[in-house]
Amino acid sequence: MSVKDVLELYPARFYADMSRPCGWYDMAMFSSTEGLPPLQDLFALTADQWTAKGGNTGTRPMAVIDDALVDYVPPVVPIPLKTQATYAQTWIQQQANLAAAMGETFTADMKSYVKAIAVIANGTDTTSTALPAQPVDVMEASAT
Repeated sequence: MSVKDVLELYPARFYADMSRPCGWYDMAMFSSTEGLPPLQDLFALTADQWTAKGGNTGTRPMAVIDDALVDYVPPVVPIPLKTQATYAQTWIQQQANLAAAMGETFTADMKSYVKAIAVIANGTDTTSTALPAQPVDVMEASAT
């Protein structure tokens, strides 16, 4: 088999597969169809579309959606609230370290925030849908 034979089986030179983001095929680079997807599983591209994705040297993330080649935007993966609370505990610990180093204590708002974050992080609070806002005032100055 030759490149000419491949191009006869795949009449458009350029193709995208249906994965998201899609994979790319320049059929002029193949001298065999071994390992290539079947033609019916590919989306034929124009030379302009091939160039727009970056040609042979670059790849812009794109996908075939509703029979059109479009920029691919990966779905947002939500971070579970319990995980967000665990991350917030890292910030809380940093603030506690600063307070201890400076001889200060947490404000009442900060203490409430710490408690609210703790019950979300440990799984006791299963009804909250968002973390409480971080308090504006974190530390009270010590009376020295």
